[in-house]
Amino acid sequence: MGGFTIGEVAEAVGLSVHALRFYEREGLLIGPLERTTGGRRRYTQVDVDWLGVCMRLRESRMPLSELKRFATLVRDGPGNEADRLALLDDHRARVDAQIQALEQAREIIAWKTEVYQDKLRAGETDGLWDPTVR
Repeated sequence: MGGFTIGEVAEAVGLSVHALRFYEREGLLIGPLERTTGGRRRYTQVDVDWLGVCMRLRESRMPLSELKRFATLVRDGPGNEADRLALLDDHRARVDAQIQALEQAREIIAWKTEVYQDKLRAGETDGLWDPTVR
């Protein structure tokens, strides 16, 4: 029997074996999981690729409930592509908002670090939000 062991898949996608079992229990895999005659899990390349997508979606803060819904839609097969697209579009909009917020935060941080660098170079650090200076 070919395929990948649970350890190989965990390493390939950056999950712990425990987390990979959790994903399986939560119904996040899209195909039936094969097992050896000894009962050991065997994963296919499709499983590995799918789990890679799941990892990116979770890293982008897709709620587990939405990821489950997406997996269900994929497992159900053709005919629900519009639902899959709507789910992904909604998530992309949230990710875009997160990116915008992070870019604004980065701008503030860059501005403030420049202020500190300038003050330190000039030796004028008095008043840089020193709680003892009023």
